[in-house]
Amino acid sequence: MTPLGTRIRALRAARGVTQKRMAEDLQISAAYLSSLEHGRRGRPSRMLILQMGVYFELGWEAQEELESLVRLSNPRVMVDTAGLSPKATELANLLARRIARLSGSAVERLLRILQDEKT
Repeated sequence: MTPLGTRIRALRAARGVTQKRMAEDLQISAAYLSSLEHGRRGRPSRMLILQMGVYFELGWEAQEELESLVRLSNPRVMVDTAGLSPKATELANLLARRIARLSGSAVERLLRILQDEKT
């Protein structure tokens, strides 16, 4: 599941809305909505994210959060290390090969390290 999928599911649960009902209301297929929630589909269109914001009556900050989650939720990531150091390329390759086997705590540690680097 992606960060976006987790958030959509939480919004639905908080309002007691099923996937089927939400999909009907947004005029998309339930299969597509399920795929978005489970990370089997790429990024949804900006229009769909805006529709979801209206559907859930989100304020500006919550809408911006939803849009930022879209950017963090691409289930098929490509990392271009051309022009970077050999160590950066090694890191990208190791992560690609081992990410499925990382424990939850290891993922959390790596996320904290990388998030700290943004500041």
